[in-house]
This record gives sequence, structure tokens and C-alpha cells, in this order.
Amino acid sequence: MSGKRIIGRDYEQHILQNICEEYEARLVAVYGRRRVGKTYLVKYFFKEKFDFIFTGSFETPMKVQLSLFKTALEQYSGRTWATAKNWFDAFAQLREFLQGLGKKQIVVFLDELPWMDTPRSNFLAAFTYFWNTWGSTRDGLKLIVCGSATSWMLEKVVGDKGGLYGRSSRSIYLAPFKLSEVERFLRLRKGIVWNRYQILELYMILGGIPYYLDMLEKGLPFTQNIDNLFFRQGAPLRTEYEFLFRSLFKSASIYRQVVEVLAARSMGLSMKELKDQLGAGDSGNLSEVLDNLCKCDFIRKYSAYGKKEKGSIYQLTDLFSLYFLKFIGKRTGQDEHFWSNIKETARNAWAGYAFEQVCLHHVSQIRQALGIQGVLTNVCSWSSPRQTDNDGTEWPGVQIDLLLCRADHVIDICEMKYNQSEFVVSREYAEKLRQRNSTFAHLTRTKDALHNVLVTTYGLTTNLHSGGIYATVTMDSLFSETPEKLAMLA
Repeated sequence: MSGKRIIGRDYEQHILQNICEEYEARLVAVYGRRRVGKTYLVKYFFKEKFDFIFTGSFETPMKVQLSLFKTALEQYSGRTWATAKNWFDAFAQLREFLQGLGKKQIVVFLDELPWMDTPRSNFLAAFTYFWNTWGSTRDGLKLIVCGSATSWMLEKVVGDKGGLYGRSSRSIYLAPFKLSEVERFLRLRKGIVWNRYQILELYMILGGIPYYLDMLEKGLPFTQNIDNLFFRQGAPLRTEYEFLFRSLFKSASIYRQVVEVLAARSMGLSMKELKDQLGAGDSGNLSEVLDNLCKCDFIRKYSAYGKKEKGSIYQLTDLFSLYFLKFIGKRTGQDEHFWSNIKETARNAWAGYAFEQVCLHHVSQIRQALGIQGVLTNVCSWSSPRQTDNDGTEWPGVQIDLLLCRADHVIDICEMKYNQSEFVVSREYAEKLRQRNSTFAHLTRTKDALHNVLVTTYGLTTNLHSGGIYATVTMDSLFSETPEKLAMLA
């Protein structure tokens, strides 16, 4: 661990530093999507100087977990312990060990906490009892708990309404990297220097997940790296998609079904549309599934312009899942050099949609490029089917994926275009934008000014038809650090 430096996570380290400098006992919950670097952050910050560390095992019975807990206790204490019969006994042993240390500050790390909570184990009750009756009263104790099952962490620890209510001193959400952090990770951790177009495509495939990025090999071409990760025999990410759901959710099947249905509809679906597609009869259960997928960074819930909460749309935003379902899925026997050999036309539809999702992950950077980061802005979308007014006027069907609805009575209508060179506005495209804006203004009855904003890779070619583009945001702007991030780094 000490041989590698950490990239980013400056704010999260600042929080941990403040917690360590406090005299009182602290329970800290670290959560976020699987493979995002939670364990690495905690171990890097504390430099492996833990008084006790234990990691839960996936789909492992309580009896085995307790045996592993005993082994960890013996490793850190240097003495022999009896195998606990239950988690209450195990935490009693831990308390006995920690009480005998005689230290001002004690650091305990329980990793993959949700995996310890096996059926009928009473783990959560025992953990709550341990913290409430002793841990919270022991000045200097820093108890760090971690888990990839974000919904479990939020429900059982961070937002628990039972025994742990209000007991979590601090929660740390670890988000995937932004493009700027991926660029730094590749250069400083991996020694890989690729251009931003390649890094952007990499992000469209892997997202900002450090664990996946760390698998890249220096000295290999970009396309060969992708082939090695996904398509060669025994590729490490070939089975990752299925394991993600099994490790995060107890009823993995329904979660996968929702993700796969949303993958086929780029605009997203409403709750009712999802129910119809899935044949789901229990709205409450589906609502919980969608909420958990949002919390685990697989999907987003957003409002359609002019509609209230019941008009919310759910859209798949996890870039790794999008790529996997498009090019791998249940296919077998695929070319081991698939990504090196794939034709441009075969990947264009995916690339266009994936780029839109990258833009949605970088709305702060887009706002900064437009100079409106200080303006209150609501992010939403809008769509309308083809329709005819009473007077016979026809309005075409319209889909707008990103609207920046500003408090200064301006709506930025963002067009996101993934291109290998400067984008050229044709006469037909300019007319399409004009009709779209007219349709939007008429059907929404908005009085706000409408600005066409082009978000693209290499910018815009100025010609006779480009005057309708109010502002252009390039790929380089998506790599910028926001003022909020720079303030954290200061």
C-alpha cells in the first residue's frame, strides 16, 4: 500500500484527518459503489496502522465468519481466543481486547459490513449494542465501517431509525472519478499517457472506477487494453457485471432486469413504463429497487421539464453496465480482438449515448465552461410525441436530454455530440434545431430565452449554418477542475 500514492480523495482525507484530531469516540461510515476505492482510501490514510481490522466474506455463513473473526483477533492481540458462538460474544471479545490496549487513540476498521449481516445472525443488533454500550463512550476510539452495498449502509447505518439512529458521527460518500482524476490516475499511478480523446473513450467504457483503471497495462495500445479486459479468454471484467449485482443486492435478479430494460431505452422510463415492461405488480417493491439502484450509482432519477415528482424518469447512467450490455451480454465465443477490429459504424450508437452520459456526469464542468456556476440551475430533460394543434398545426416529436433551466430566465438546450473532429452544422441540422426550439417554446409555454449549447469533443466549425449555436463546450472543458474541487485542494 505504501508504494502507491492515492489520486484525488483530498476532501475525504480532510474529513478523516479532522475526525482523528477529535478527542471523542467517532463512528465513521464510508460508502459508495463497489470497486470505487473505499478500502484503499481507509488503508492509505491510516497507513495500515489499525488496532483491529476485519473484513466480511461474501455469502459466507455466520459460523465461518466468526471463525475468521477469531483469527483476526488472535493476529492483532497475540493471544488465543475461543471461537465466539454469536456476534454478541464476538464483539464482547473485541471490547475486552481493545480495553486492554491502554492507548489514547484506537482505530478499528470493519470492512464489507453488509456481508457480515447474514440471515438470522443478529449481526446488526450485536454491532449496535457494542457501539451504544461501550464504543460511543470510549474517548479516542475511531470505528471506521465500510460497505459496497450502498443501500444497506444508508438504511442500516447512516440513516438507521433504530438503535444506531444519530450514532454515525460522519458519513463519507466516495464517488467515481471525474475525467480530470482519471487523467491524473493514468499518468501518475500507471505511467500511461494517452490523449484526451482516448481517455474520454476509456471513461465511456469503464466509468471513473479506480479498480478497473488499475487493470490497464502501460505500453499496450488502448484498444488492446480493452480487449484484454473484456474479450480475451479469462478476461478479468468478463464476469464482473454479474458479480456486481450478486454482491450488492440480495434479490439480484430484479435489479438486473431493471438495468437491462433501461439499457434499451436511452431516454429512460417512468415508473409506470417500467412496471409495464417488467410485469411488476408491486409498486412498493419496484420503488425500493429503483431507490437502491440510484443510491448505488447505477441509475439516475430526474424530472422532466414542467412535470412534478410523479413525472420522474429513471435512466441508466452506469457506463460500465452500458458497455457490457451493448457489446458482451450473454455472447460467447467472441473475437478476442473484438475492440481492435470493431467497425466504426458498429459502435457509433453506443458512443453517442455513452458520451451523453459522460456529459451528465460532468454537468458542473459544463456550467463552469458556460460561466453560470453561480446561477441557480435545475437540470432536467424534456420529450414530446408528434402532435397536432386544434388549428391543424403539426409539431414534430422532440427529445431533449439535457436542459439547464436557470434562475436568470434562460434555458440552455444542450446538444451532446461525440465526434472525431470539429462538428459541422448542416442546413438540415440547423433547421432541426429551429423546429425543436419552436416546438419546445410552444408546447411548454415558456417565456425564458432559449440558448442552443453544443457539447462536443473538438468544438464547432464556423459556417453559414452555425449561427444558431449560442455557445460551445469542448471535451477539454469536461476535464477541468470545478471551483468547488479547487477549493478543496487549496
